[in-house]
Amino acid sequence: MRKILTEEEKFRQMMEEPVQTLIPRLALPSMVSMIVVAVYNMADTFFVSQLGTSASGAVGIVYSMMAIIQAIAFMIGMGCGNEISRLLGAKKQEEAERFVAIGFFTELFLGTLIALFCIIYVIPLIYALGSTKTIAPYAISYAKYVLLGTPFIMASLGMNNMLRFQGNSFYSMLGIATGGILNMFLDPLFIYGFKMGIMGAAVATTLSQMVSFFILLYQCNKMPACISVSLKNFKPSLKRYSLILQFGLPSLARQGIAGISTIILNFSAHPYGDAAIAAMAIVMRITMFLNSLVIGFGQGFQPVCGYCYGAKNYKRVEQAYYFSLKVCFLMLIVMGAVVFFFAKPLITVFRREDAEVIRIGYLALRLQCLTIPLAAQITMANMFSQTTGYPFRASIVALLRQGICLIPVLLILPPLFGLFGVQLSQPVSDVFAACIAFLITGGILKELRARSDNPVKTQQ
Repeated sequence: MRKILTEEEKFRQMMEEPVQTLIPRLALPSMVSMIVVAVYNMADTFFVSQLGTSASGAVGIVYSMMAIIQAIAFMIGMGCGNEISRLLGAKKQEEAERFVAIGFFTELFLGTLIALFCIIYVIPLIYALGSTKTIAPYAISYAKYVLLGTPFIMASLGMNNMLRFQGNSFYSMLGIATGGILNMFLDPLFIYGFKMGIMGAAVATTLSQMVSFFILLYQCNKMPACISVSLKNFKPSLKRYSLILQFGLPSLARQGIAGISTIILNFSAHPYGDAAIAAMAIVMRITMFLNSLVIGFGQGFQPVCGYCYGAKNYKRVEQAYYFSLKVCFLMLIVMGAVVFFFAKPLITVFRREDAEVIRIGYLALRLQCLTIPLAAQITMANMFSQTTGYPFRASIVALLRQGICLIPVLLILPPLFGLFGVQLSQPVSDVFAACIAFLITGGILKELRARSDNPVKTQQ
């Protein structure tokens, strides 16, 4: 039976419990939910890939569109969540309740508008995302039904992030993980049992997202430790939306640029056929699983960071950051080595029938494993700078791996080295991104140390 902590007990826990036990405990539910979602994404790709190489490529095409939609959802959810954790750290409960309501209802309304727009213009959108003519029929069929779930996906991501920043990562895990597990069972049922093909994968995703939505909403309103979603607290204002944008912009940058870079990647792979697009989509799903470990652990770090920052305990913020960075780096070294040695069997599982997909994907995956540990520095730098109230620098860090560094590399390497340039792009980007992220976090840490020594020092 889980003990329900009062607000005062939770505050003391965030301020006093050793970070070596607090962060892993908070991170475990987030890591479980992130791993479940990553496994679901791989399972979804696996089942769709059995329909053919073009169907497998369709997943990569639609992913870029959904990444941008999710980026908007993360922006609102993370923007509200960051503010909520600081307000709770400063013991301003009523204002935190208003941000929960604003986040939820904004996500729901905006998700409905986005779904309508994208469904109406789905055909030109699919080609704009880099689809070939042979991939397009699959991508259009998949996208139309996935888009129906957009309001539920966005609201679920918003609630998930707001629950985490309250220190209630267990509840966020229940909602997200349940939907992900359900999706893994519904995929084969709808694709093969009901003979719906790729449309069945999309319907399974939408239904699963709806289940996650209702579980999360129930927990927000019924669990004593959670701030309830109430329409009476929906009091939007320019000032509050400005704060949401300020602290959510790094998440929009990180997630949104991932969608944009995926579109550029699709176009870069376009000259090498459906096999290249499919192979890179499969590699992306596998590396996403590795990155989910870091993101999940970082999500355990963020509420601790937010509470301590709100309470002006900057030394504990720095302690929590360094501990999290070390753990994430070690995790990625181990997992990257495992995937490196089993790269070929992993790619083969998805498209056993297509030797070209295996050949392209095998090398691309091995190359990415060489630099995957650097993602620890990049991801933690983004979460740290965002939660400590440095939105501009956080946005820069968020744009590094999939944008500032990757997009120029994608524009330079493929014309010079052909397909090998496509496969090499992400590893090269990771090296540059990690170096810049290291310099940015170093500057922030220096400022926080100065503020600890001189409490009246203002933030630059």
